[in-house]
Amino acid sequence: MAQRTGMLTVPELQKLVDSGEIDTVIISFTDMQGRLVGKRMSARLFVEDAIEHGAECCNYLLAVDVENNTVPGYEFSSWEKGYNDMAMIPDMSTLRLAPWIPHTAMVMADLQTTDHEPVPIAPRSLLKAQIDRLAKMDLVPYVGTELEFIVFDDSFRDAWAKGYDNLRPSTDYNVDYDLLASNRVEPLLHDIRVSMDKAGMYCEGVKGECNLGQQEIAFRYDTALITCDNHSVYKSGAKMIA
Repeated sequence: MAQRTGMLTVPELQKLVDSGEIDTVIISFTDMQGRLVGKRMSARLFVEDAIEHGAECCNYLLAVDVENNTVPGYEFSSWEKGYNDMAMIPDMSTLRLAPWIPHTAMVMADLQTTDHEPVPIAPRSLLKAQIDRLAKMDLVPYVGTELEFIVFDDSFRDAWAKGYDNLRPSTDYNVDYDLLASNRVEPLLHDIRVSMDKAGMYCEGVKGECNLGQQEIAFRYDTALITCDNHSVYKSGAKMIA
């Protein structure tokens, strides 16, 4: 299968780093809330060290609530047990451009304990375990996700200041399949479509939806791990673009 546009090999990344086109690499994973978390690294350090050894993060990241606060009741990580390190080991097959961030590439990581064992409760670990179970039955899961979202006229900071109350949707009525009404937010939708294509995804289309401000974007289905990685990258990238 031909390499997807926007995906990078290590030699391609090295050339981009040497030329100064890429100076930052995001190494990331999906947390329990479905959010993309991780860190930005010097691209040179990533190439010279992190490709082989990974990067450090704290295991409390898998034991927080939706507001990113540590909460009791987790066996894996707690104040009582201590918050230990984890290693983010990059899956280099996921290396891609992040076109919505200047001079940046990104990669998904698998989590390991300090004993170099996979973190079994990490979402990506759980998914890979299920894929392995299916493989033993000679099955390969393919997945497609339907991604819907609501666009508001308010900025993120304005929405926060309002307590996410009384926000103004970007459309005033049902715009399901309505090309004229949804054209109001087409500059944003265009940026999202083009950016995701440049990041190695296959955007099939976007359309208005029935609820105020609601839009739907669809990507081509793929094997489960690729689709789920793309899903997480899309959610983070689309918010950054907005």
